[in-house]
Amino acid sequence: MNRFLITFIFRSPAMTASNATMVSPIQIPNDAPFSPEQRAWLGEFLAKMLATPAGEPTVVSGPAVSVTILFASQTGTSEGLAKKLLKTLKKGNFEPELQDIATYDKEKLTKESNLLLITSTYGDGEPPDSATDFHAWLMSDAAPSLAGVSFSVLALGDSSYPDFCKCGIEFDTRLEALGATRIFPRVDCDVEVDEPYAEWSKGVLAKLSPTVDTVAPIGLVDASGEDEGYSKKNPFPAPVLTNFNLNQGGDKETHHVALSLEGSGLEYEVGDALGVIPANPPEVVDEIIAALPFKAGTVPDPKGEDISLRDALIYHYDIGTINKSLIQKWQARSGSPFLRSLIEADDKDAFKEFAWGRDLVDLVINYPADFSDSEDFVSVLKKLQPRLYSIASSPRAHPGEVHLCVGIVRYKSHGRVRGGICSTYLSDRLSDGVKPGVFVHVNKAFRLPSDGATDVIMVGPGTGIAPFRAFLEDRKATGAAGKNWLFFGNPHQSTDFLYQDELQQFVTDGFLQKLDLAWSRDQKEKVYVQNLMISNGAELWNWLQQGAAFYVCGDASRMAKDVDQALNQIAEQHGGLTSEEAAAFISQLKKDKRYLRDVY
Repeated sequence: MNRFLITFIFRSPAMTASNATMVSPIQIPNDAPFSPEQRAWLGEFLAKMLATPAGEPTVVSGPAVSVTILFASQTGTSEGLAKKLLKTLKKGNFEPELQDIATYDKEKLTKESNLLLITSTYGDGEPPDSATDFHAWLMSDAAPSLAGVSFSVLALGDSSYPDFCKCGIEFDTRLEALGATRIFPRVDCDVEVDEPYAEWSKGVLAKLSPTVDTVAPIGLVDASGEDEGYSKKNPFPAPVLTNFNLNQGGDKETHHVALSLEGSGLEYEVGDALGVIPANPPEVVDEIIAALPFKAGTVPDPKGEDISLRDALIYHYDIGTINKSLIQKWQARSGSPFLRSLIEADDKDAFKEFAWGRDLVDLVINYPADFSDSEDFVSVLKKLQPRLYSIASSPRAHPGEVHLCVGIVRYKSHGRVRGGICSTYLSDRLSDGVKPGVFVHVNKAFRLPSDGATDVIMVGPGTGIAPFRAFLEDRKATGAAGKNWLFFGNPHQSTDFLYQDELQQFVTDGFLQKLDLAWSRDQKEKVYVQNLMISNGAELWNWLQQGAAFYVCGDASRMAKDVDQALNQIAEQHGGLTSEEAAAFISQLKKDKRYLRDVY
């Protein structure tokens, strides 16, 4: 029997991934029972294995691969994933560079070797605010040929909206149309980003480093950046401190919900959002189960433990929205001629019209489908997702607490009384000591100026007041010297003046220098916050010229667009700018982080 000894040399702490490519193949003893080819292969294999800690991608000799990671983020999720990817690439034979699309030099695009773009979509299929300029330029005739550029796109979205991942899809198709070569197919993330991100990043690495024998699994990631403690994957059961309606009668219902964070270790800054894990209304779940064509059994929960179908539908599955994907899956099992015609027409507006005001219960009752058992049934459903609410408190003003300002959604459609899943959970289903699961969603793209002497202009009608209550509390607690101007609006002053006492006290104290109120239904002609902006245009322009930061929070589809148009109009009227110059001025405000939006 031939005996041989291989000496193992372990990498010292100073030997990082950046110099791991310098490891030489281990010399196999001459009397080892291997051919020259086997000896060479084994030597290089052992060198690579010993030079790389478990869980890191294997590296080989050769020049490092240049990679640019470009992210377009509205609330921070895309940025979080981009940073995760950067860490992964740094462990391999790559030279990665991380770039915010808002500050990216477009002239560099033609010179990129490998471009990895991570982007969200928000509003009505719009690019994030940070990507508006880049998106417009890339889609225009001014965009250059990108022959020689390799790319891949990770698109973030929510399939409950009709323009699912539209921004990422547009970037992907446009880059290809300009001559760029796709490294790996685009992957679309539907709210839950972990698994699709892992699929995409692993696929990209495999293509970028084809000489590597194996690519270690990337693993799942928590985009919030939380690796331990309470997080999106492990929400904190928050005791309810107060929960009451801010409206004084009328048609609207807006709850102020104060939750305790004591003992959670969770921290937040003003501008962040709070994720809330909702629960579906039990009475609707019972109606669904009663109409199913099988006897309800058990299904695995996210931890793999068997739970009743009833509990699964209350706590783990989305029963409150219908989208194109669900309709397609349902039609295949129902055989409904109407659903078949809807799918074959492939009309986005028709899908939207059918889905509006309908829930899962409507499909179960009106379009019966065949399912073999409980597991078969839930296989077509989306997971119940957390809802994000702009935080309405400053931790400096309310230590150990977090406050929300929640508009309660209630309406009638197709003969049924319906409500928003999470809003009615917070207003109706938190009795008997129920503690909603919560986590902090960091939003670095919506922060107060670092210099407290900077003036701020805040536009937040309805529940858009939430972050600005927090801003005012925080600026007062820190003694910020800058002036404060708030535009707030709602239908009626007598019933819908949210946080009236607090805001008026801020004015009395001289801390809130300007409070402009738009009551849209208190007079014949409707008045909105954008109308008050225009009527105060000269002064607003003066504040901007003196360096004020401008913030907007609220409805993305209408209000935010109207406010943006009003801002353009003010720049033209009081700044003497052309429409093109006004657009450029506002674009520069965004780049300078003086025009920030938290819209939904």
